[in-house]
Amino acid sequence: MNENDYQLAWSAYLIAAVGCLLVWLKLTSWMWRYLREPLRVLVLVLLFTPTIVDPGQELFAPAVAITAMDLLLDVGNNAWRAVADLSMYGLIAFALYLLFVAIRWPLERWRLARKDAAPTSGNEPTLRELTARDQFDAGDTRFDAHGDRRLKVEPRL
Repeated sequence: MNENDYQLAWSAYLIAAVGCLLVWLKLTSWMWRYLREPLRVLVLVLLFTPTIVDPGQELFAPAVAITAMDLLLDVGNNAWRAVADLSMYGLIAFALYLLFVAIRWPLERWRLARKDAAPTSGNEPTLRELTARDQFDAGDTRFDAHGDRRLKVEPRL
C-alpha cells in the first residue's frame, strides 16, 4: 500500500465516520441531556480513535476496526494495543467532557437565576388601569394582585 492509497483509505473512513456520527446525533436527539451527551462522546471516541498497526512505518488504522479484525478473524496481535488506545482516548475525552460540564453547570444556574430575577418593566399596568380594573372587578377573584388572570377559579361566598 503506497502513501496515496493510505490517504485515500483514511479519507473514505473519515467521511463514513462523520456520516455515522451524524446518524448517531439524530438517533440520540430525543434522549435526556445527561444521557445523550456521554453516549455521543462514547461514539465519538469509538469512531475517531486511531491505533498504530506497523510501528516501523508509522501506519495507523481505526482502533475499532483493528480490535474487531483481531478478535473475529485472528489476523494479528494488535487487539490489546487497540483496546488500550481506546481506553486512553476515552478517559481523556470523558475527563474533558466532565470539565466542560463542571464549567457549564454554574453558568447555566447563574443564567436561569438572572432570568428569573429580571424585572418585567414593560408589562406592568399603569395606575389608571389598576384603578379602573379595581372598580370594575372589585369582587372578581379571577385576577391576582398583579392583575394577571388566575388559572383556578374559586367560588364566591
